[in-house]
Amino acid sequence: MSIYLIVALVFVIAITMAMVGKGGGNFYVLALVLSGITMHQAASTSQSMMFGTSIAAMLIFHKNKIVDWKLAFVVASPVFIMAFFGGYFAGSVDGTTLKIVFAVLLILVSLFMFLKIKEKHVKEIQKFGYWNRTFNGYTYAVNLWLTIPMTAIIGLFAGATGISGGAFLIPLMVMLCGIPMKIAIGTSSAMVTATALMGLLGYTLNGNFDFSFALPLIGVAIIGGILGGKLALKSKPKNLKNIFAFTNLFAGVLMLINILL
Repeated sequence: MSIYLIVALVFVIAITMAMVGKGGGNFYVLALVLSGITMHQAASTSQSMMFGTSIAAMLIFHKNKIVDWKLAFVVASPVFIMAFFGGYFAGSVDGTTLKIVFAVLLILVSLFMFLKIKEKHVKEIQKFGYWNRTFNGYTYAVNLWLTIPMTAIIGLFAGATGISGGAFLIPLMVMLCGIPMKIAIGTSSAMVTATALMGLLGYTLNGNFDFSFALPLIGVAIIGGILGGKLALKSKPKNLKNIFAFTNLFAGVLMLINILL
């Protein structure tokens, strides 16, 4: 696959994934692997592009007040730490195993998102371990007993496979914490930025990152992230959820086909 085709694919992926609050790692990794790049280099390059896409989208979402920063800091802490370890220790795992983990996780989360979800205000839960939040007119209760360990696991796998983590963070926020889709998407963009940075650092220390190859792709990803962030503000939550589910399912199936061929 030529570098020009890869750049074009990255641009389309960046726009689409920024619209659903993801860094785009699922399709970045898939496109790079299908172009003949090793899984480890694809994952590290994906982390660098995700960082560019997510930070661009995050700025758009922040300007429009749909990033719950307090929630992002609390939930992102375990993701941030574990993403580094995932990226660092992934160098000792063979590429085929990483591909299988990547594919299975994306298929599972896509099926999970096909469930019908009714967004609604959640009453405060006065129990130890629950964090009641009111943000931008919405009220939701975050179950820290479930959220913290689950986000730590998400960070580990996200850092190892080069995906954004948004594929898991958004369902967690929407389905378990009652957070509205747009707030979840905006907040996810902030968490994905941190996750991508730490995953990339872990891979870089293992010598699996080629900066000269990634640089032009990062630039294209940033532009796509800005456009995607603006388009997301005009999209309906239901449409965003459907895009989110179908793109994950498609990416997972394609990766499984790549493993078998």
